[in-house]
Amino acid sequence: MERLERIVGRLPEAERVDIAAWGDHPTFRVNGKNFVFSDQAAQNLSLKLPKDEAAAVVAEDPQAFPAGYGLGRHGWIAFAVDEGAGDDRWTLIEEWVRTSYTLVAPKRLARLVTAEDEHDPDRHPQRPQHR
Repeated sequence: MERLERIVGRLPEAERVDIAAWGDHPTFRVNGKNFVFSDQAAQNLSLKLPKDEAAAVVAEDPQAFPAGYGLGRHGWIAFAVDEGAGDDRWTLIEEWVRTSYTLVAPKRLARLVTAEDEHDPDRHPQRPQHR
């Protein structure tokens, strides 16, 4: 969870909200909108991607599948994070979290993240720019 919280902590106005009805499972939100759902250990995550990217991830990553409750048809994916996940996996997760954020954040905040990524292309070299 610490690593996920560091990733989210770098996003403007993002906040963690634990949901009592879900056993205090954390969600991460911006402007009241969820962009990441997690379990307590951050070993099972759900987030939003563009539909075509979500389909590609589900097709290529054996630990990813369309999110439940009908969210999958809107680009939400769910995936497992092994306890010993390495830097490569976490770099990809950071890319996905940032993408999810830009899809749900107000445009003024999404532009800040997109501009940051454009100024540091090595940070997310495969990430498509969402406008």
